[in-house]
Formats: sequence, structure tokens, C-alpha cells
Amino acid sequence: MALDHGIGVRIPASQPIALPLRLDRLGTPIGELVIVADDDGLLRATHWTDHGPAIEDLLARQYGPDGFTLETTENPGGLTATLARYFEGDLRSIDGIPVALVGTPFQREVWTALRAIPCGSTTSYSALARRIGRPSAVRAVGAANGANPVGVVVPCHRVVGADGSLTGYGGGMARKRWLLDHESGTRSLWPSPSR
Repeated sequence: MALDHGIGVRIPASQPIALPLRLDRLGTPIGELVIVADDDGLLRATHWTDHGPAIEDLLARQYGPDGFTLETTENPGGLTATLARYFEGDLRSIDGIPVALVGTPFQREVWTALRAIPCGSTTSYSALARRIGRPSAVRAVGAANGANPVGVVVPCHRVVGADGSLTGYGGGMARKRWLLDHESGTRSLWPSPSR
């Protein structure tokens, strides 16, 4: 709808501006990882190309179907190189990656707590719920963990069952096992049919 400011000039109502996003792909020992960043170099999403819906569908859920543009760019914000170092063994390289996460306040609280789990460690959903001061919100914590748009960097793979067993991971269980083994210094085969 256009606005008339009483001087015969019609100014179009402002349209929401689509967020420009930059996409790159990284080959890792466990598959191709898509990296999405904004123009400020903030990581907005990661996604395993062989698992789940396309990255465009995931971004549309976060920003709306017309809320973003996507352009392929080499190493946006230096993030591809930083993630490559992580997969090459520099496990602390991802600790300082700046992220911008779109979600509810509760989801963002859970995702912040995930980043506080030390590399090489795991925690349970119930311990994570207690850590954020919501001990009865175990299922909600699990749902927020599953909705994490920035896997690996926001390390949802570090959350396991209360008994230490592996639980679901959006990138697949073999990939979760590899990431945990990688961070603990244990050798893991990819894929491992016995796990």
C-alpha cells in the first residue's frame, strides 16, 4: 500500500528487506557441509547436504520464503577456512566463530548453553535443562537442540542420553559418533556400520 503525504507524492510502503546470505560448501571427512553466513561474517546456518531438506527450505523456515537471498561466495567471513581447521584437528578453532541465531528466547538460551559444553565432553538433556535453570524442561531442551540451525559450531552433537548413550542427531548417528570421537581423540571410521 502506498502512502500519500498530502503533497501529491505517493511513497510505496516499505517492503521488508531480504537478508543477503552467502553460501559455501566444505568437503569434510564425514560429508559435504554447507556454510551460510551474513554480510557481517556471522554464521547463520550449517547443513549436511546428504541429510534432510535442502538448505533453502531450512532457511525459509527461519527467515520466511522471501526473507533472504542466497549467493554462493568462497569462504564467507573466513568461516569455511575456520571450519576446515576444525576438521583437520584444530578443535578450538570453532570456539570463537560468531553466530547469529533466529529462534525463540528459550531456543537461544539452550543454544547458548550448548556452546558452553567443552570440546571433548558431553552432557545429557536433563543436565542441560538444569544448567539453564529449567530442570523440568527436558523435552523442550531436546526440541530446541534438534532445531539448532548451526550444527558443529553450536555443538548439539555433544548432548547424549542420561545413560551416556547416543541419541538422535540431525546429521545422522554415525556422523554424531565421528564428531564425538574426533573431539575426544578417538579414531572413528566413516561410516561405521557397527555403530
